[in-house]
Amino acid sequence: MHISSGRWLYGLLLALTTSVLWGILPIKLKEVLQVMDPITVTWYRLAVAGSLLLAYLAASRRLPRFHPLGRKGGWLLALAVAGLTANYVLYLKGLNLLSPGTTQLVIQVAPILLLISSLFVFRERFSLGQAIGLLVMLLGFGLFFNQRLGELLTSLTTYTTGVLTVLAAAFVWTFYGLAQKQLLTLWNSVQVMMVIYLACALLLTPWAHPLQVLELSPLQGWLLLACCLNTLVAYGAFAEALAHWEASRVSATLALTPLVTFVSVALAASWWPDHVLPEQVNWIAYAGAVVVVLGSALTALGPSIMASWRARAPSIHLDETEREQWTK
Repeated sequence: MHISSGRWLYGLLLALTTSVLWGILPIKLKEVLQVMDPITVTWYRLAVAGSLLLAYLAASRRLPRFHPLGRKGGWLLALAVAGLTANYVLYLKGLNLLSPGTTQLVIQVAPILLLISSLFVFRERFSLGQAIGLLVMLLGFGLFFNQRLGELLTSLTTYTTGVLTVLAAAFVWTFYGLAQKQLLTLWNSVQVMMVIYLACALLLTPWAHPLQVLELSPLQGWLLLACCLNTLVAYGAFAEALAHWEASRVSATLALTPLVTFVSVALAASWWPDHVLPEQVNWIAYAGAVVVVLGSALTALGPSIMASWRARAPSIHLDETEREQWTK
């Protein structure tokens, strides 16, 4: 099993970096998707990021060796590649049907699914704090979808299809996250991401249309490049964060991502109204988004909160006993 290094501050900064980069990513992708299809956009993101990592590792003579993987490592690698490829494509298909804020809020289910899966894979306990966090998160989703809850539950509209597609993207991402964490016992985070990126790009090559890049406007071209670099830095920071910090705390930090998206959309809509549309939600939905984030963070940090409370309980009881003796 992979054991975190314990450098929690470094892990926190890396997780925050991932959260910010993931938060602004759907705004850029939404613009690029006006011209390119989701598979081609994904192919470019993975191919560019993987090629840059390959050049870096080759120059530093740290290319990964495949022999130590063995059969188990090979299956883990295949699972990670399949999970990340499906996640990228499904996420973009969902983004085509939804707003950036809604997409990012729904994909917030992914870290929670990773946490719940870790309870079984890494044999962690499910605490009362986590159960409360899940209930709070469900309440938040109910508030966020207050305007379209009937539509989601009774009909298969474009909006409902988009939500279900993003939920599917969150589900397959869980397999990637679990497999990647175990691969860190064999390779470092840069080696893991290089292999996964290039393998994913190779898998998508038969369905990609690279010449679509010629149809992009200059702005869309720069945004595509920014998406590629975002992929490199954000997932690299995520992989490295898992190496230095517990998965539960990384997941809690990533809970901030939807709030970054909503703030970014609001700012971008005021600065570039011709390219970015504001979120069409009411104040109840915004409050629901905050509740979802709080529930997600509480779910991730539940075990730590309960452990801290139990550790303090004996000392609190002792203080009360001493106080009673003193008053006597």
